[in-house]
Amino acid sequence: MVTTLKPPPDGEHPIVAALGILAIGLTVALILWARVSVHGTRDLEVALSEPGPKAFLACDKPARERKLDDAVATGRWAAGFTP
Repeated sequence: MVTTLKPPPDGEHPIVAALGILAIGLTVALILWARVSVHGTRDLEVALSEPGPKAFLACDKPARERKLDDAVATGRWAAGFTP
């Protein structure tokens, strides 16, 4: 007689895997609920409603400052530091 609940050869039963995924999802939901109940949502609303950073335009800098920035970036690249 063959049983249908026999685990596969890798040793993990599909029901155990599904329960693990469900436990992770419930844990994330519990953490989010606790965060909202303790801190509220006002800080999130403020952070999401702020305008984004302005785009930096290189043409706003004087030529001497642009050359200096290029030299610094080149020196960092040559020394192995990422700019």
